[in-house]
Amino acid sequence: MQRRLVQMLASQGIPQPEICRVVDVSAKTLRKHYRRELNIGAVKLETALVDHLLRIACGRDGTAFRAIKFILKARFGWSEFAPRPAG
Repeated sequence: MQRRLVQMLASQGIPQPEICRVVDVSAKTLRKHYRRELNIGAVKLETALVDHLLRIACGRDGTAFRAIKFILKARFGWSEFAPRPAG
């Protein structure tokens, strides 16, 4: 039950100090005994955020354009200031 709780809290983006208070363990104990749950929760959170960002990027307004630029920069190293390829 505790492991599912830690995973769920981590997947909602709850900071580790808050999770420690809920589970009533130290930060060191949390990371030592619940590492897998923290990692899975982090992956679930990242997946949900990327999914939401991609839905925003499918729009046709300025927000969609900014979302697309962010995805290109964050995931693919794109820069609007990089020199254009020769040719």
